[in-house]
Amino acid sequence: MSGDGADLPICVTCGVQYAEPREDCPICLDDRQYVGWDGQRWTTLAELRAGEHTGRIEDEGPDVVGVGVTPSFAIGQRALLLRTAHGNVLWDCVPYLDDDMIARVRELGGISAIAISHPHYYSTIVEWSEVFGAPVYVHASDERWLGRRGPRIELWKGGSHELAPGLTLLNTGVHFAGGSVLHWRDAENGRGALFSGDIFQVVMDRRWVSFMRSYPNLIPERPRVVRRAVEMVRPYAFDKVYGAWWRRIVPEDGAAAVQRSAERYLEWVADD
Repeated sequence: MSGDGADLPICVTCGVQYAEPREDCPICLDDRQYVGWDGQRWTTLAELRAGEHTGRIEDEGPDVVGVGVTPSFAIGQRALLLRTAHGNVLWDCVPYLDDDMIARVRELGGISAIAISHPHYYSTIVEWSEVFGAPVYVHASDERWLGRRGPRIELWKGGSHELAPGLTLLNTGVHFAGGSVLHWRDAENGRGALFSGDIFQVVMDRRWVSFMRSYPNLIPERPRVVRRAVEMVRPYAFDKVYGAWWRRIVPEDGAAAVQRSAERYLEWVADD
């Protein structure tokens, strides 16, 4: 296995890897996250590989492959490998990576680019980037949250960035200033799909999404930010919305689901 970060510290609560040992995790000290109830705890990739964790790779949709870890670790998100005509894109990331996962992903065509929705999913992005030789696209507004920097991290600016034809990153500003979603025009046989992480959170009633500054601490997102975000995605057609956890997918009519979800959200956060 290539990469040299097996012994670097990973926060047990959020799963983000840092370039050197430290006493605290800035991401967990922020009001969007939290320090674990037993205090700040650390692990490493080497320790995770030596324990009970293994990779989980299985289909989540047409040409969309879920990449995760079992048993669940840290926040518990799964990433998504988008198998596009312009190369595979890894949307978001997970802290765990081992030889079996590397072999499986290479069998699926490897990774041409990695794109991250927000800092809670920075995880081990440098490890993934080095192993697959892929650039990592992070919005410049969230640069200060990078716990480890690598030579292939690409900071993008502005409201949108085209990774490849039909693959567009959109900086909505929800959850974090750089909080972004990814639109894939050609997904779902041309009907399109939106990959939202928890920027637009697919909720338990999967006909809907929601918008929060903090999920664990239940801090709602500002109405003006939500209004801007849904206007930003309005021109884009998409049938499905892929959220951040296994099977958290709006299965159809996704563009309308985002718009009506924003209307419902704004109705309930408005001052009577």
